[in-house]
Amino acid sequence: MRDRGRAPSAHAAPEEVAAARNGLGPERVLEIQRARILAAMVEVCAERGVANVTVAHVVACAGVSRRTFYELYSDREECFLAAFDEGIARASRYVLDGYDPQARWEARCRAALVGLLTFLDVERGTGQLLLVGSLGAGACALERRRQVQAQMITLVEEGCTQAKAGTELPPLTAEGIVGGVLSVLHSRLLDAEHGSLACASSGVSERGLLELTGPLMSMIVLPYLGPAAARRELARPAPTSPNRRAPVPADPLRDVHMRLTYRTVRVLVSVATHPGSSNREVGLAADMQDQGQISKLLTRLSRLGLIENTGAGLARGAPNAWMLTGKGLEIEQAIGEGSPG
Repeated sequence: MRDRGRAPSAHAAPEEVAAARNGLGPERVLEIQRARILAAMVEVCAERGVANVTVAHVVACAGVSRRTFYELYSDREECFLAAFDEGIARASRYVLDGYDPQARWEARCRAALVGLLTFLDVERGTGQLLLVGSLGAGACALERRRQVQAQMITLVEEGCTQAKAGTELPPLTAEGIVGGVLSVLHSRLLDAEHGSLACASSGVSERGLLELTGPLMSMIVLPYLGPAAARRELARPAPTSPNRRAPVPADPLRDVHMRLTYRTVRVLVSVATHPGSSNREVGLAADMQDQGQISKLLTRLSRLGLIENTGAGLARGAPNAWMLTGKGLEIEQAIGEGSPG
């Protein structure tokens, strides 16, 4: 993988050093660009299917240059694998939210399943990439998927310790159960791509995949705990969604359809730090010497509603006085908040 950002050199401008110390330097911009590329990979995979996705599709969706893409990832596969790993990390946080390692086996299985289904309901695009897209993404993606599946099998296999004495189960029982659960979820995620009518016909209401908790838990416990336990799981009401909010977009400029660059960040930060600055003052603070270039960037930011000219510059020939708008302030604060969560 390519270089992921450099610290400011010993000869860097004072403003660049200060920005880097505050988390607003090139590394932060690269970090946001990385996040938007991964989000774009999820989006275009859902739209086109992973086999049809190209680097050109990803960069067009992300609003970054091919050069930026190749600074971060060597090819499309490496980018997909990064998106897969990020998705697994996000799913794991949902699963671990209500997981108690000291609880009984069936309670741990239920908590893990509820966390997984909640994740798939809240972050459907990422869930499709993990469960659907990974099957057609090549050998490395399949190996990552196999490793995650092995962890699920290990948990289900613990059911053997809960089985009645004398019960002898086939050696592939747990693997078959996990495969069955994933097959059901794969089918439902594919149905979701074809609209709500398909979802309704598959038995999933507007409450989402959490409705499958009882049926799937019934399938999991049946071989180990018997028909009575399976019926109890089936009769339990479906859990209520914790109403988790969808993740905040990693790219604060995505909604305004503007490419995020180091210079864009520096100009927004400069206007926020020195409200009322003229073109020249903003350029100096942002370490941009070309006044034509700074003028074009300020004009574009103004047209996008991120900054406004509050000074006498509204009259021909008079100096400008740039201020952030409310929208611009939100974006500048988002840029400075640190890594996307």
